[in-house]
Amino acid sequence: MKYRRPRIGFPGGWIIAILTIITATPVIADTSNFASLSLSPGFEADKATVTGFTGGSYSLSAISNRDRDRNVCIGFADPNPDHIITLEKDFSRLKILVNSGGADTTLLIQGPDNVIRCGDDTGKRKDASVEGDNWKAGTYKIWVGRFNSGVKLNYTLTVQP
Repeated sequence: MKYRRPRIGFPGGWIIAILTIITATPVIADTSNFASLSLSPGFEADKATVTGFTGGSYSLSAISNRDRDRNVCIGFADPNPDHIITLEKDFSRLKILVNSGGADTTLLIQGPDNVIRCGDDTGKRKDASVEGDNWKAGTYKIWVGRFNSGVKLNYTLTVQP
């Protein structure tokens, strides 16, 4: 009688496929490329401004195609968030604006519980903004993007109550 060794392995190489997906998925860092803010209700408007520049080639739609209000998330930025804002308490209303001198910018904001908010043009201006209600206390990662990948553009980001 011939001894047959039992087959041990993974059919179809599924373990390799899973490892490939895990290593190919970009990791979003908990640090920002530029300045961060920590805000409490009653914050001074002049202290809620940070600066940075665009220039990444990472598609923001890879984070989310649409936000909580079904707005499309578009643009290219760096895989790391440009800014991190920590809200010390809940805010009933906030507005986050980009000022690049009128260039066409986009915004993606990822908040607590992975709530996504995206913005594009502000009225007749091409600079992006996001305005809304129910900003929960916690950490918000912010990406400022452009429609074209790799285009460097200086901007100022302002948070208003």
